[in-house]
Amino acid sequence: MQRCFAKATRILFAVLLAAPAGTLAQAKAPQLQQPVSGPAPAAPELSPELRGDLAMAHQQYLQAIDAYSQVPNKSAVIWNKMGMAYHHLFAIDEARRDYQRALALRPDYPEALNNLGAIYYAKKNYKKAVKYYQKALEYDPKSAPIYSNLGTAWFARGKVDRGIDAYRTAFALDPHVFESNSALLVNESLPAHDRAEQDYCIARLFAESGKNHEAIAYLRKALDEGFTDRKKILEDRTLASLRATPEFNQLMVEEKMR
Repeated sequence: MQRCFAKATRILFAVLLAAPAGTLAQAKAPQLQQPVSGPAPAAPELSPELRGDLAMAHQQYLQAIDAYSQVPNKSAVIWNKMGMAYHHLFAIDEARRDYQRALALRPDYPEALNNLGAIYYAKKNYKKAVKYYQKALEYDPKSAPIYSNLGTAWFARGKVDRGIDAYRTAFALDPHVFESNSALLVNESLPAHDRAEQDYCIARLFAESGKNHEAIAYLRKALDEGFTDRKKILEDRTLASLRATPEFNQLMVEEKMR
C-alpha cells in the first residue's frame, strides 16, 4: 500500500510540474489592486479678472481692485469693473477716473457712460448725470435700468413729467426693473418730497399694468415718505381699478384717508 501511495505522489508531482504556467495562478484567491498614491492634480489657477469678478460677487471690493490691477493691458471692461469696485467703496474720484479710462478706450461703452452718470448724480450734478444717461441710451436704447436712472435724475431736477416718461419707458422694456437690484440702478436717494412723488408715479405704472400688489406697495412707500395729496389718490383715473381692491381700502383706513 505504501508503494501505491508513493507512486501516486510521484504521478501528482509530475502532473503539477507539467502544468502550464498560468494554471496555478488561476487557482489562487484574487488580490485587490491598491491605488497608487500620489499628489492630487493641481486646480487651474484663476485669471486676475475672474478673481476680481468673484471678489465683487462677495462684495470684497478691495480684493477686487487688487485683482483687476494685475490684469495686463487693461481693456475698457476691466477699467469699468475697477471703477465699479471703487464706486461701491464710495471712492467717487477714483471711480470717475477709471470710468473715464474705460471711455478713452471705448467711447461708445454704454455701461461706463451710465456709471459716469451715476458719479455725477452722487455729486448732485443732475444736469450732467442726465447728459451721460442720455448718451448711454444712444448706444443701448433698450436698457431699462439706464432709463430708470434717467428718470431718477429728471426727478432730482424737478422735471416730474420727464421723469415719469423715462420710468414708463423703463417699465415697458422690463416690468421688473423697479424690483431688481441691477448694478446699473442708481442707489442714491432723492430728497424725501421727490422720493415720495417718484414712488407714487411707480405705483401708477404698476396699477396701469394690473400689478396691484406692487402698486399698493409703492403707494404705501409714497405715503410713508410724505405724499399727502389725498384728492389725487382718490381721483386719479390710473388708480381706478386699484381703488376697487380690498387692499387699497385697507391702506386708506390705515393711513386715515377714509
